[in-house]
Amino acid sequence: MNTPQDKAANIALMGFDVDGVLTNGTLYFTSAGDEMKAFSSLDGHGLRLLQRVGIEVVIISGRRSRALELRAQNLGIESLHMDIDDKRGVMKKLIEQRGLDFTRAGYMGDDVVDLPVLRACGFSATVADAHAEVISRVDYVASKGGGKGAVREVCDLILRAQGHWDSLMADYLA
Repeated sequence: MNTPQDKAANIALMGFDVDGVLTNGTLYFTSAGDEMKAFSSLDGHGLRLLQRVGIEVVIISGRRSRALELRAQNLGIESLHMDIDDKRGVMKKLIEQRGLDFTRAGYMGDDVVDLPVLRACGFSATVADAHAEVISRVDYVASKGGGKGAVREVCDLILRAQGHWDSLMADYLA
C-alpha cells in the first residue's frame, strides 16, 4: 500500500483551499463590509519552500477575497482561482495545461465541498479540525488545525518525501 509519503513524492502541482486550511475558517467583516483573514506565516514559508524546489502551488477557493489576492501576491502564487464551485474541474484543467495527470497533483481541503478534488488527486491532505467525512477519506491528516501550521506540516512532508529537506535546511544552518 502506498503511504502518504510515497504519494507525496510524486507531486508536481499542489493545490490548497483557503477558509479552514490557509485560515482557521473564521470570517471577519468590518462594519464597512470589508472581509479580513488571518494567515499563518509558517504556512506561507512552507508554500515558498515548495515553490523553491519547483512544485507549483495553486489556490482554489470557493470565495472571493481581496485579502486572499494580496496574500497570494505576497507569496508569488500566480495560479489563484476564486469563487469556484467546481474545484475538481479547475484542477483538471490546470493538470492538463501542464501535461500532467492527477497522480502528479495534490490537494489540501477541509470540508465536503473539497471531496471531489481530494478524491481525484494522487495525494490528498486535510487539517486536524476538518469535517469528519474529509478526515476519513484523505491520505494525510495534519496534527494542526487550519491557519495554525497545518499547511506547513504538509509542505514539510512533501519536501521530505521528495528528498529536498536536508538541502533546504542546509541553507539555513550554514
